[in-house]
Amino acid sequence: MNITNFKRIIIVGNSGSGKSYLGKKIAEITDLPLIHLDNEFWKPNWVKTPRDEWIEIQKNLIKAEKWIIEGNYNSTMELRFEASDLVIFLDINRIVCMVSAIKRHGKKRSDLPEYLEEKFSGEFFNFCKRIWSFNKTVRKTIISLHGKYPEKPFLLIKKRSQLKLLLQS
Repeated sequence: MNITNFKRIIIVGNSGSGKSYLGKKIAEITDLPLIHLDNEFWKPNWVKTPRDEWIEIQKNLIKAEKWIIEGNYNSTMELRFEASDLVIFLDINRIVCMVSAIKRHGKKRSDLPEYLEEKFSGEFFNFCKRIWSFNKTVRKTIISLHGKYPEKPFLLIKKRSQLKLLLQS
């Protein structure tokens, strides 16, 4: 699949699956602007954006002519799904995702606001639980939306080696 033919790409998948990495690489290849949803959602001290405000932010983001949006946020995923012209689903094994998330924990990342600091805490434990339960929660939403919008090109990547092949092509 030639990803350079698409102008509105969403990348979804478990935490630690490589969404941010893939988004950066595709942005380099296509010159499309990259939006990390975590940068848009989190306020200082890990305060969540209120739901109504979050929906408006999403609506404004998808109005643009070109973009790559990486991230899940189940409650607004359908807005992005409907507006996209390519969905990339990183359906990577949850053990791989867990190891990746633990390795990157506490490091400065471009997909999080600079004012946030990750700490090993109860919240990190809850984050790990969400990674582990992804198949029973968010994955179901993604598969359901794929069924609802079957005309959308849908690229399923199950292994990191497939991700590398996509970037090489």
